[in-house]
Amino acid sequence: MIITDRKKQIRQVAQNMFRSKGYGASSMRDLAKEVGIEAASLYNHVSNKEEILKDICFQIADEFFESIKEIEQTKGKPKQKLEKAIENHVMVIARNIDASSVFFHEWKHLSEPFLTDFKHLRNKYEKTFVNLIEAGIEQKQFRKAEVKIVVFTIFSALNATYDLYKPNGKLTAKIIAKEISSIIINGLK
Repeated sequence: MIITDRKKQIRQVAQNMFRSKGYGASSMRDLAKEVGIEAASLYNHVSNKEEILKDICFQIADEFFESIKEIEQTKGKPKQKLEKAIENHVMVIARNIDASSVFFHEWKHLSEPFLTDFKHLRNKYEKTFVNLIEAGIEQKQFRKAEVKIVVFTIFSALNATYDLYKPNGKLTAKIIAKEISSIIINGLK
């Protein structure tokens, strides 16, 4: 797929609009106005609003998977691997604040088969964290815990990072990742 500068601009504006107004409240007419082109011209670049949403959601999913690839392939203790997975997750969000917000909240507007595909990817990604927690419990690095609750807690903290992190703010992505990681790891001891 060839991505033009105009298509990048459309996506950037759409990400911001979907984050601030929500996907359902954003129209192609609104998007065209924000981009500065006629609504009819917008369709020369994208077929519909869902195409943009799908591209955002699946690109961020790809980035999350890329961020854990090395963790899955390396040997190491589950504690260190979990710390790195948490850091990498926060870094993906920090690089893509608007897109991440859309990813976390607007995916439910995807139609089939994209919705099922997206849910499958999300479950597969979460399974990586489940495996890290289970390995940590098995190796006695972590106390026995209800793994589903631990993973739910991790993602609840991580996926709110887009509200906490400000690119020019006092809390850097690394600081946020370190603090969340410390809280989670200490809670598992």
